[in-house]
Amino acid sequence: MRPALWTIVAAAAASISLALGMRQTFGLFLLPLSAEAGISPAVLGTAVAIHNLVWGLSQPISGAIADRHGAGRVMAGGALLLAAGVGLPALWTSAPAILIGIGLLTGIGVSCCGTGAALAAVGRAVPPARRGEMIGLASAGGSLGQAAMVPLAQSLIGGVGAIATLGILALTLLVIVPISRGIEWGAPEQVPGRAATGLAGLPALARQALADRDFALLTAGFFACGFQLAFLTMHLPSHIALCGLPTGLGAMALMTIGLFNIPGSWLCGKVSNHLQPELALGAIYALRTVAIACYAFTTPTYAGTLVFAAVMGFVWLGTIPLTSAAIARRFGVADLGALYGVCFLSHQVGGFLGAAAGAVLLETAGSYEAFWPVMVAVGIAASVMNWIVRPPRVAMA
Repeated sequence: MRPALWTIVAAAAASISLALGMRQTFGLFLLPLSAEAGISPAVLGTAVAIHNLVWGLSQPISGAIADRHGAGRVMAGGALLLAAGVGLPALWTSAPAILIGIGLLTGIGVSCCGTGAALAAVGRAVPPARRGEMIGLASAGGSLGQAAMVPLAQSLIGGVGAIATLGILALTLLVIVPISRGIEWGAPEQVPGRAATGLAGLPALARQALADRDFALLTAGFFACGFQLAFLTMHLPSHIALCGLPTGLGAMALMTIGLFNIPGSWLCGKVSNHLQPELALGAIYALRTVAIACYAFTTPTYAGTLVFAAVMGFVWLGTIPLTSAAIARRFGVADLGALYGVCFLSHQVGGFLGAAAGAVLLETAGSYEAFWPVMVAVGIAASVMNWIVRPPRVAMA
C-alpha cells in the first residue's frame, strides 16, 4: 500500500534536509581542519569537487534504479554510504580519508538520498495540477537542514573540534534510514503503457533526451547553478574571513541562505504550475547574477553580506522544482528520476569546477578576486539558454 501523500512529501523533505544540510557544512571545515589536523584547504576543496562530480555521475544511475524499484530502498542505502563518508575522516583523519569519504562515498550517498530519487517519488505521487508546488515544498526541506545544521556544525566545531563534529554529523545522518520507509519502499506504480526504463535502458534514454534541443539547453543551463552554488557553499565563509569580516558571519550567511530558501523553493515550485518553467529558470539565473555582481564588485560589509545571502537564498534551490517540472512536462514522470539525473550531471560538473577552481585559486593567489567575473559570465549564459527554450508541443501529464 502506498503511503499517504503528505507522508511521502514529509519523508522526502526530511531526507533532503539531512543530506543537503550536511553537505552545506563542508565550507565550515576548510580552515578548522587545517588548524586542527594540518589538512591543506586544497585537500578538502578537492574532495568537495570530487563529491560534486561523483554525485553528478551517480545521480542518473540512482534515479533509474529508484524509478524502477522504488525510492525508499535507494535512499536507505544512500544514507549508510553518506554516514560512512562523513565518519571516515573522523576515525582516520588524513588526506586519503577525506578524499575517499567526503569525495567518493558522500557523493554516491547524496545522489541516493538527496533530491533526485526523493523528488521523483513525490512527482509520481502528486496530481499534475499540484506537482510543481509539492516538489517545491519537499525541496524546501533542504533549506531547513541548511538552516539547522550549519549553526549546529559551527557551534560543535567551536566546542569539540572539527574531527569530533564530523563523527557527530555521521551518526545524525543514520536517521534517514527509518525516514526512507515513508516513501516508495516498493516498486512505484507505473503509468499505463509507459513503464520506467530502468538501469539497462539508461544510456539509450539519455541519448534520446539529449537529442532534444530544448532538453539539451535546459541541461546546459543547469551547469551554471552547480558552478555558482558549489563555489559559494564551499568558499563564501573563507572569502568573508579574508575580507576581514567576523568568521562567524560565514556560518550566519549560510544559515540565512537556508532560511530564505524555505519560502523561495515553495514559491518557485508553485510558479511552475502557471508559467513555462524555463522562463522562470532564466529569471532566477539573472537575479543570481545581478546579486553576485553587486556583492563581488563592492566592498563587502556585514549587512551587505546578509542581504546578499538573503537574495541568493530565496532562489537557492528554486531551480530544482522548476527543472523537475520542466522535465515532467516534456517527458512525463515514469523516468523522472533518471532524466533529472542526466540533467543534474551537468549541474555537478559545474559544481566540480566551481569548488575545485576556487580551492586552487585560494591556494595560489590567496584570494577569490579573479573568480567573480567568471561567476557573472556563466550566469548570463544560463539565463539566455533557458529563455530560448521552446515549450513542449504536448505537455505530458
